[in-house]
Amino acid sequence: MSVTAQHDLKPAAFLDRDGVLNVDVGYPHRIEEFAFIPGAPEAVARLNRLGYRVIVVSNQSGVARGLFTEYTVKHFHQHMQEQLAQMQAHIDAFYFCPYHPDATVEQYRADHPDRKPNPGMIERAIVDMKIDRSLSFMIGDRESDMAAASAAGIPGYLFEGGNLLAYLTMIEPILSFVKI
Repeated sequence: MSVTAQHDLKPAAFLDRDGVLNVDVGYPHRIEEFAFIPGAPEAVARLNRLGYRVIVVSNQSGVARGLFTEYTVKHFHQHMQEQLAQMQAHIDAFYFCPYHPDATVEQYRADHPDRKPNPGMIERAIVDMKIDRSLSFMIGDRESDMAAASAAGIPGYLFEGGNLLAYLTMIEPILSFVKI
C-alpha cells in the first residue's frame, strides 16, 4: 500500500450494539423500549472527537427467528442516530447480521460469515469505510465479540456492564498509541 493510501485510512472503534450501546431487553427492537447504556452517548461523542469512525457490528438473530424484520432493525438504528445527534454524537455505520443457523425464517437460515464470532462485518467495514486495521479496536459484551475482533486482527475489549464512558476512559491509555 502506498504511503498516500495508508494516510487516507482512519481508525475505527467497532462497537457491539445490545448490551454495549443500548440496554439489552432481550431482542431489543421497539423504540419505546430503547434506552442507552449509561455513558454510551458520551463515549460515542468522545470517540467522534478523537477521530475514530464509530461502527456498530451486531448480530440480530431476532430477524432470523421471525421476531422482527430488517426494516425494524434499520428503524431502531435510525432512532439511535437521532438520539445521539441530540448529544452531538453519531455512528458512522451500522452493520448487522440477520442470519442464524437455526433460523425459523428459512431465508435467514445460514452460518453466515457476518455472524459473530465470524469477522465478516468487521472485514466488510474495513474495506467499505477505509479503516486502518492497525489503529482499530472492538468493544463488545460477549466472547463472540472478542472472537470476531481476534479473527479480524484487532484488539477486543470485553465490556461487562456499567458506564461505557468510564470503561472507554479506563482503556483509553491502552489506545493512546493512536496518532490521528
